[in-house]
Amino acid sequence: MSISERLRQAASNLETTVLPKVKEQVARVIRENLGQILENRGGTEINGVMMQYFHWYNAPSGTLWNEVRDRAHELSKAGFTALWLPPAYKASGGGYDVGYGAYDLFDLGEFDQKGSIPTKYGTKDEYIAAVKAAQSAGIQIYADAVFNHKNGGDAEEEFDAIPVDSNNRSRDLGGPRRIKAWTAYNFPGRGDKYSSMKWRWWHFDGVNHNMYQPGDSTIYRIAGKSLERNVELQMGNYDFLLGCDFDMEHPEVRGELKYWGEWLMDTVGVDGFRLDAIKHIQGDFFNEWIDHLEHYTQRNLFVVGEYWTENLAALHWYIGYTGGRMSLFDVPLHYNFHRASRSGGHFDMRTILNGTLMKEQPVFAATFVDNHDSQPLQALESVVESWFKPLAYALILLRREGYPCVFYADYYGAHYKDKGRDGNEYEIWLDSHRSILDKLLYARRHFAYGPQYDYFDHPDVIGWTRLGSEQHPKAMAVIMSDGPGGSKWMEVGKPNTRFYDLTGAVSDTITTNEHGWGEFRCNGGSVSVWVQK
Repeated sequence: MSISERLRQAASNLETTVLPKVKEQVARVIRENLGQILENRGGTEINGVMMQYFHWYNAPSGTLWNEVRDRAHELSKAGFTALWLPPAYKASGGGYDVGYGAYDLFDLGEFDQKGSIPTKYGTKDEYIAAVKAAQSAGIQIYADAVFNHKNGGDAEEEFDAIPVDSNNRSRDLGGPRRIKAWTAYNFPGRGDKYSSMKWRWWHFDGVNHNMYQPGDSTIYRIAGKSLERNVELQMGNYDFLLGCDFDMEHPEVRGELKYWGEWLMDTVGVDGFRLDAIKHIQGDFFNEWIDHLEHYTQRNLFVVGEYWTENLAALHWYIGYTGGRMSLFDVPLHYNFHRASRSGGHFDMRTILNGTLMKEQPVFAATFVDNHDSQPLQALESVVESWFKPLAYALILLRREGYPCVFYADYYGAHYKDKGRDGNEYEIWLDSHRSILDKLLYARRHFAYGPQYDYFDHPDVIGWTRLGSEQHPKAMAVIMSDGPGGSKWMEVGKPNTRFYDLTGAVSDTITTNEHGWGEFRCNGGSVSVWVQK
């Protein structure tokens, strides 16, 4: 059976037999833990919002941590309640590395390793100061944890390994052979400070190079090792991603990652974690790791995982498999936004939430518009076009479902140059949407409460209303169009009440009738947020 046939069969099995059971399992988790889940995100009446406080091309100036410190109160005032910060430890590219080529998890910009003392974002002391400043301003901090691999070894080692098919890692391309790879991690700048563990080839299960054949990028499975279980089925088994791939069956690996979590909580005191590349990592490890860390700290930690796939069945399965311990980024929603923004007004907006976690597992959905992987010139480039971003952000910020994340480059804008896949260099300008985002954040903080009525009944013009709560009694109506402007009668539950468009796109006011209904409108390719005068 071919790999594509296997994947189709697995997907069909998930849909027809496994998925209903998983959904019931997740429903049970929600029923039993809803209060705690909401508390981890700030509570039921907080309407938390996180910001991804970096993009791939932040300047390697070592100043990002100081920027966080200096802007903490400004960000809190704007309505942000949490910041997801980039990997804070030394990566193979030293002061130029975004952080995902992780080298030494215990070097937070303290030791002279990989050509620099600071990381791309600053020093250890600056990092800790930034975290404390944010927390003092009422903002939670989520650390980025790369537990899939290491990169930039200090010395080569010889061992036996088996080449595998890069398109189907379950298929060997021959027998064991002697290879040489950069699998010795000695951390000469740090020595034994904080941790005495030195990583060796037996702590990994795969590599993607052989120094006996320079330039060889074959994926090798280390002899005596097996591919990890409960990972993405793409490529046959998507355990291997890059670098030196962790062997999550090795007790020293699991023990060191638990110890690092303890050390980071004691040293920095973050409030949660964003877990990188979890579809490549044995799923049960994170159940064990999160439980261990919450027991150690006696705290409930917010954890969100990056499982990059549009396969909603796989996301349902992972939420069930991890017992609701973590949220997942809503990748299918991002792709809906991407496609809608590229459809020239011909996307059926009635379907914008179809096939998403936001619609099917809202309690575990971390919603986003773009991120560092989807931005122009990056590996998963799938940009949401600038004109559509106000609509997309209104959908994630002003509805009751999901925990929204605002992208740094969408808030502040970005300008950079890099080479594309064709080898040519491109100059990129990303627009700042701060003006509209600040208005949407204001609306979320003051008006996005209570019952929600949906009016997804037109291919271009859709809307919804929020009727308010006891603590936040004022109502709101949101209407948008990806095509021509339009209007829609919607119920807000406030009879004979005047509403104005908070975005400023429509200057007139609207007064509801004696039954609490109003005819709200928006311009073409735009969003209007109507709130009580």
